[in-house]
Amino acid sequence: MYQRIFAKLFLIALVFSGFGCQRAVFEKPTVAPASLRDVPAVKLNFRFETDVPAPPANNQTAQSEERNAAVQNDFDQNRPQEVLDKTITSPDKQRVLAVYHKAQDLSAEFRLDMYAPDGKLLHKITHDGMAVHFPETIIWSPTSTDVAFVAMARVEQPVAAASPTPAENAADASATPENGAGANANIQTNAENANVAANIPQPADAAEAPKNVFTFRTEQIYLCNADGADLKPLTQNEGLIYFYFVWSPDGASLAALASTYQEWTFLEQQANLKSETFVPAGRLRLVEKTGRERRLDDNLTTVRPVWSPDSAKIGIAFETQVRIYDAIGDAPTQAAIPLRNQLLISSKAYDEQAQLKLESGDANSNANAEANASQAANANVNQAANVTVSQPIGTLPDASTLVSFNPIINLEWTEDKLLYVQTGYIKLIKNDADSARSYLRWHRLIFSPQATAIGK
Repeated sequence: MYQRIFAKLFLIALVFSGFGCQRAVFEKPTVAPASLRDVPAVKLNFRFETDVPAPPANNQTAQSEERNAAVQNDFDQNRPQEVLDKTITSPDKQRVLAVYHKAQDLSAEFRLDMYAPDGKLLHKITHDGMAVHFPETIIWSPTSTDVAFVAMARVEQPVAAASPTPAENAADASATPENGAGANANIQTNAENANVAANIPQPADAAEAPKNVFTFRTEQIYLCNADGADLKPLTQNEGLIYFYFVWSPDGASLAALASTYQEWTFLEQQANLKSETFVPAGRLRLVEKTGRERRLDDNLTTVRPVWSPDSAKIGIAFETQVRIYDAIGDAPTQAAIPLRNQLLISSKAYDEQAQLKLESGDANSNANAEANASQAANANVNQAANVTVSQPIGTLPDASTLVSFNPIINLEWTEDKLLYVQTGYIKLIKNDADSARSYLRWHRLIFSPQATAIGK
């Protein structure tokens, strides 16, 4: 009898163990990655929070543009024919970049030299045939080992001369470039630039003559080291204008915006017709220090790209959508995060809160109403993130009735998991008194990794 009972219990235990083994075979355990660096962009989860405080400032690797007195003194004493526009000190404070021009240079063209902090000239960087453009974008790498800037072939100033013959006119007309931000017949060829620079007499105690490097008819990104040497073009795409770029935190790559010459001139003309300040729009590109380049998106945007603190991803925005791109890995991915619905809902709560402030004279009531509205907006937005596509569109607020509903204008990536998103209305007029900046609001995306199966 005991043997029969034991046999039955043994069979039951064997059956349950079989089910357990089968589950273990067909259902792989999952694990969350230890770092977001290891998570592809397409595998990120996110949570949206609206109307949060502005992100904290991060000046740990910021370059200084406070004018160096020793460099200014060198220009005053030894370089009277040149005007120092500004100095840019490296993050480690060991080098000072001098941005200057000569009297005959065009107003938008500059030159670069490298100095020691004590005012000693170390290296002349740009030769006479090269013009530095967009000096506000010159940027040291976070490691203080390299400087990136934009330059192109210098436009030669016209000089008084005898009237040209018809044959000379025809030759000049045929030599006009077809494209380029500084395209005109007065641009010298690179070979001529090199000869001119080589024949300029140098004082006996002058620094080494700048290196003659290849220049283009549109603005390209150039790179030199902390001593001002090893100058080289990082991009070589004639016809493209690179107008903004930012270093990755590890100093290995640049995220850049570039537009074609035709797009640039068209947008500039449209802004001039409206008396608006021209704001260029470009396509996002990843440019490595090796010169390898990858276009990340085909759409134009005026929002400047940002890097994740771990240098693994790049973020950018288009209207009400944030996009994340992998900057590392053999099979990079990208992810789109549409925020229109969340911003519509939060803007409705924001407008209602503003209306309450106008109608109520009690400051305490206003504060409580603001806190309650903000909590309600976050609750509604988080709930909306999980709404299925079958939800009727009519349930969303009408964008035309919301004054605080505006596109994304700025991004700040402060931590691997925290991406701050700023929305607002900005209209820049050439007469700054007529410019408008309103409803500037900060939101944020909180990233988390999707769990992945062990072994995948």
